[in-house]
Amino acid sequence: MGNRTHGRAVEIYAMVDDMVRRAKERGYAPDNASVLRDMEEEEKESALCLHSEKLAVAFGLLSTGPGTLVRVMKNLRICGDCHSMMKLVSEAYGREIVVRDRNRFHRFKDGSCSCNDFW
Repeated sequence: MGNRTHGRAVEIYAMVDDMVRRAKERGYAPDNASVLRDMEEEEKESALCLHSEKLAVAFGLLSTGPGTLVRVMKNLRICGDCHSMMKLVSEAYGREIVVRDRNRFHRFKDGSCSCNDFW
């Protein structure tokens, strides 16, 4: 699964793995209910790592210097799993992450979101 033709795909997917590891250290538990396919639980967790906003944030973290704001735009609503993880990633990396989804701007900073978890 997943398109790995990007020239930095190896780095991006390694960064996603690091993001998941650091988020788990802070209490992250994958929300497998966000995966609608009929799969084994382990496969669902892997599928969650392929969400576009996680890949985009991983690329942003790799491509910008420490302390730089990471911005992501998407035309769909952010799922609950990605929302939870982005809060923890912002804390783990000391970065501010802004995700513009279909409904609003989410500003993740220091482990919380500007929407107060209401979106």
